[in-house]
Amino acid sequence: MTEDVSTATPRQWLAGARPQTLPAAITPVIVGSALAHADGGFALVPAVLALVVALALQVGVNYANDYSDGIRGTDKDRVGPLRLVGSGLARPKDVRAAAFVSFALAAVAGLVLVIISQQWWLIAVGVASILAAWFYTGGKKPYGYLGLGEVFVFVFFGLVAVCGTTLVQLGRISLLSVIGAVGVGCWTTAILVANNLRDINGDTTAGKVTLAVRIGDRATRWLYLILVAVAVAALVAVSALTTWWGLLALVGPLLIIPSVRSVLRGAVGRDLISVLKATGRFEVLAALGLAIGMIIGA
Repeated sequence: MTEDVSTATPRQWLAGARPQTLPAAITPVIVGSALAHADGGFALVPAVLALVVALALQVGVNYANDYSDGIRGTDKDRVGPLRLVGSGLARPKDVRAAAFVSFALAAVAGLVLVIISQQWWLIAVGVASILAAWFYTGGKKPYGYLGLGEVFVFVFFGLVAVCGTTLVQLGRISLLSVIGAVGVGCWTTAILVANNLRDINGDTTAGKVTLAVRIGDRATRWLYLILVAVAVAALVAVSALTTWWGLLALVGPLLIIPSVRSVLRGAVGRDLISVLKATGRFEVLAALGLAIGMIIGA
């Protein structure tokens, strides 16, 4: 890897943004907006701004992870999506700059959202989100290397993202949004668990102590199942409190059954890449099903 040469093409930069992880950003906004609609408070402009914030943060954390893991050598023998720094295709400082640009876009969209909603305390939440995104693998003691990544994902891509989306539309955090946030948080965390399950061997060698490394292969597979199951239970609970049309969301869990079976049967390496992608795709599908159900039920 050379510091003064960058050979990455636009297509490789796009791959480095890891678009397959974007469902983790899209889903909470869809669910939060659907539940705001169920409470009679959907607002298009805040929903769109919330989506911009979520997408920009997701891309930012992806580039930040690429940079931090790359300069540490964690990505040297990784199996999975392209890493720009680890592969030597892009200069570390350029990837770091891409992360900062993404965070800046999230900050600007977030500030506009705060002004519109008048929820000024969300500025602190936004700052915390950006700091959490950077220090996941950045800094001297990244918490992603301490087995705390799943906590970050559950809190920020579940509780904060869903409840925040509902808040800027309704002006309050509803019980529905909290239940939905738990479901989204569990499903999104399942994506990270599948990713870390795939990388157990490489992370162990590199000294990256993820939760999967801490609890081991078998327990990580069961954790994946438990997270998906809790997410399904949350979808059912939301439907029970609103309209049974919400059960249209179960199309996602039904389609993910083969992936769950694959994880429990011991899929490894590249076989888990398809599980990772399927978990993300069907999370969005479940969110869309819930949204359609909320609209029909209303």
